[in-house]
Parts: sequence; C-alpha cells; structure tokens
Amino acid sequence: MRRREFIGLLAGLAAWPTVVRAQQERPVIGFLSALSEAAVPEFIGAFRRGLSETGFVEGRNVAIEYRWAEGQYERLPAMAAELVRRPVSLILAQAPPAALAAKAATANIPIVFVVGFDPVGAGLVTELNHPGANATGMTLINNVLGQKRLEMVRDLSPKASTVAMLVNPVSPDAISEIRSVQMGAQALGIKLALFNASTPSELEAAFKGIAEQRPDALLIGGDPFFMAQRTAIITRAGRLPLPTIYPFREFAVEGGLMSYGANIANSYRQAGIYSGKILKGANPAELPVMQPATFELVINLKTASALHVDIPATLHARSGEVIE
Repeated sequence: MRRREFIGLLAGLAAWPTVVRAQQERPVIGFLSALSEAAVPEFIGAFRRGLSETGFVEGRNVAIEYRWAEGQYERLPAMAAELVRRPVSLILAQAPPAALAAKAATANIPIVFVVGFDPVGAGLVTELNHPGANATGMTLINNVLGQKRLEMVRDLSPKASTVAMLVNPVSPDAISEIRSVQMGAQALGIKLALFNASTPSELEAAFKGIAEQRPDALLIGGDPFFMAQRTAIITRAGRLPLPTIYPFREFAVEGGLMSYGANIANSYRQAGIYSGKILKGANPAELPVMQPATFELVINLKTASALHVDIPATLHARSGEVIE
C-alpha cells in the first residue's frame, strides 16, 4: 500500500467514530398521527417548514419517524409506547387521540400537539399560558365552533328546521362539539339529528340514513377521521344534495360547499417552530398553548352553483376566501 493511501485510510478510520457519534446525537422526532400519510401531506409540509425556520431540516440535522394509525385510534397507545422505547427526542402528536396516547405513554419526553379540543379540560396541560409539564402545542378550538357553523347554515337556509350532524362517537372531543351544536340548535329552534361514523362502512351507512331522513342541511364534525375521508364525504354530500358546512378549508378547496374553522396548516407550521425551540433547549412547560387568532370562512361558488344554492350577501361579506 502506498504511503499516501495508508495515511488516508488512517484518517478515515479516525473520523469514523465522529461520524457515528454525530448520527447518534442527531435528534429524532416521533410523528404520531391518528390519520394516514396520504390524508395530510400539506400539514406535514407545514410542520417541516416550521422546523426549518428554527434551523432543523429533516434528513440533515434531524430525523423524523412517522407512525400512522390510519383512523384506527386503538392503535395509537402501542405506537406511542414504541416511540417512547426508541426513545425519540420529542413527539409531535397529530389530533386529539394521538395527543392523549402520547401523554399517557410518557411524562418525560416533550410532546407538541395539534388538537381541536380544550387541552386543559382533556388533561394535556395544567393551563394554556403555563402548560406545566412535558406537553404544549396548538389548539384549533374546533369543538366550540359548532354553534357558529349552525348559525351559518341558518343564514344559508333560513327555512331549515332539521339539520343533520355527522360525528365520530369514538372521538375524544365529540361530546363537547355536539354540546356546542345542540346549544345553537336550541337557540335557533332547529331540530338536530345526529349520525355516527368511525369507519368507512359506518360512513356509508350514515349517509344512507341522512338520505332517508331528508334533513334541510348537513354539518360535518371536526374529527380527524372525517378529514381523512373528506373526498368520500364531499362526494356523498353532493349526491344528496344538501347544503353542507365543513370544519376546515381543505373540504371547501376539494369541492365542499362551505367551511368555517382555523387554518390547520398554519398550526402545523407553529408546531414545527415549537418543536425546533424545544430541541434547542426550550422547556415545553413554559411555552404557552397557542390558539388561532382568526377563523376562515371559505365558500366554493362552483359547488353552490351545482347545488343551486344562493349564497347570501351576509356570508359573502364574511368570507375570507371564495373559490370560483
């Protein structure tokens, strides 16, 4: 062996432990999702953007291990336990069932969540401004927006006397969301008909029941399972056809009539920023839970035309986005 090659070999061997050590020291984020990867690519992208704003790039100086429950919430506790055993440096919990599973799995590993319910009432944090333990994140406050959505349905269909609501009975925030809509229904003198679905087959059965009951309008609950099934839900709602209001803009963008809720992508970007801060040493107990500053009303005029629904001027004036 030539002297130059021998010296190069020694240098490479000397550097190898350093490379291994650097790989071992690279933080690993466990991305625990109640959904499937195909259902939320835009949210994953937003999370990565937030991470990059704090200097972390997946594959370069941070690794992300994904766990997808694909709407089967009962799988989440085992997935959370697996990430804890790994162990990961931080858990990003997507949706309420994942957040609760992560919280039950560890009191030490930092958790950043994106949820729609009240994280204090659910026991994720002690209080919003001072979470107090190993978890913090973003709340979309979706569970209290049902009453507002029902008011918009009344604006859309002033003569509506019966409104159907699609809910997932196994969702951790179903009770509070239903309660919000029931309060609105009572105040408006509207009869509320609840239809349950937590699987694709139950979803099909629910829409069959809605078609048979023939309500005046339809309200879709904000459960993550419905986000994953949004294409099927939008298609079935269009076949009824019924004026339908959805929880998030992604529904309206894909053909739903109207949506009202927080910007989820922005919440995931903020979750990425929080994750980066924690990886740099910030204490999750001292990072306040963030809430949306505004809510978006999105109207799809193309769908309105197909359903022969006239959008009143009051809703037009309030809309933040109109799809034509």
